[in-house]
Order: sequence, then structure tokens, then C-alpha cells
Amino acid sequence: MFLPPVITVDGPSGVGKSTLCQALANKLGWRILDSGAIYRVMALAALNYYIDIKSEKSLVSLAYNLDIFFKIRKKKLIVIFEGKDVSTKISSEFIGNKASLIATFPCVRKVLMHRQREFRTKPGLIANGRDMGTVVFLDAPVKIFLDATLEERTYRRLQQLRKIGVNIKLDDLSTYIEGRDYRDRNRIIAPLVPAKDALILNSIKLSIEEVFNQVITYIKKKQILFI
Repeated sequence: MFLPPVITVDGPSGVGKSTLCQALANKLGWRILDSGAIYRVMALAALNYYIDIKSEKSLVSLAYNLDIFFKIRKKKLIVIFEGKDVSTKISSEFIGNKASLIATFPCVRKVLMHRQREFRTKPGLIANGRDMGTVVFLDAPVKIFLDATLEERTYRRLQQLRKIGVNIKLDDLSTYIEGRDYRDRNRIIAPLVPAKDALILNSIKLSIEEVFNQVITYIKKKQILFI
């Protein structure tokens, strides 16, 4: 059975995964999956429906029925939950940290993994996350892992939040990101690590354009499509 190709882009928060994935989706005309946004929407939904974020059973039921999809509008990823654009709502560090806690539950991850795989449709998929290349799409022909220092990632995230009107102190943001990094890298199920066959790029040394160009060159070498 033919499966459409997948390009996975993994890495911690603030390395430029979303920017790269949107650029690739625009270039190739492929669908896009932001797995981190799914967990953020899970957190938002749990808060909206007064679901105990520590109750794995309740969260599993929520995961089965999560009404979410993505679309590109003016070259930007829009997250739609229950018919409404929640892209800004789920961008807060508060929601991000709740999402990170939800991501530690094995049964929730199992349900959402199946849902994530449903996004794999023609002509192809750009999958953004932390375990896309190591768990969800093991057979992806192109795997990218972006990384950068905590300091650089904190600064970038601060700029992103300011652009959408979210104010937070630099030190508080650094603490949030560092805590999330620790949970993501040390969880028993699907920890944040580069896939063995991934192209690893340190984005602190590269501009957005340089990252994009290196990835496009790598895709061409893999010969999965003609660009």
C-alpha cells in the first residue's frame, strides 16, 4: 500500500520548527501537522470542560473526540478547534506547560498518535513535533532535528509572544521552557531525542533562509520529490 511521503521536523521549543514547517508546506503544497498544537488544544479543551488535567482516563476520552484541524491562511498555520481559530489562545506559556504535562500520559499519547497519522494524505505531510521522526512516522524518508541553546530559544520565544500581545518576564519564560525541556527529554514514553537518521541543524548559527535552503538541498538528495 502506497503511503504519501512525510517530512518530520522535531526539536525543542523556540528553535524555529513552525517557521520551517510553514515554509516547506508553502513550497511543496503539502499538508501540515503541528503535533504540539494538538497537545495545546488538549490543554485548552481540558480547561474549557473542567477536566482534571491529572486524570489520564478523562484525558483519553477527550483525545478520542478532539475536534481539531489545521489550515494555512496567508502563509501562516491556523489551528481550528470546534470551528474556532484558537491559534492565539493556545500560544501562552501557561497552556504550553499544561500541554507538556498531558504529553507524559502514555495512553493519551497512544490515542493522539493514531490521530496524527490520519493527517498523512496526498500529496504529502510536513510533521512538526518532538517525536515525529522517532515514534509517529518512523518510515519518514526525510527527518530533520532543529536545536539551539536555551538562551537563544528563550529570546526567540519572547519575541514571538510579544508579537501576539503576550507579556511575560524573560526569567519566567526561561524557567517555563527549561522545565518543559526537562519533561520532554526525560519522559519514559517518546522522549525528545534526534532520530538516528535525522539531519541535525543548530539553528542558532543559521538564519531562517539558511535553514530552509539546507533542508531543501537535503530533500533533493533524498530524491523523494522533484523541486
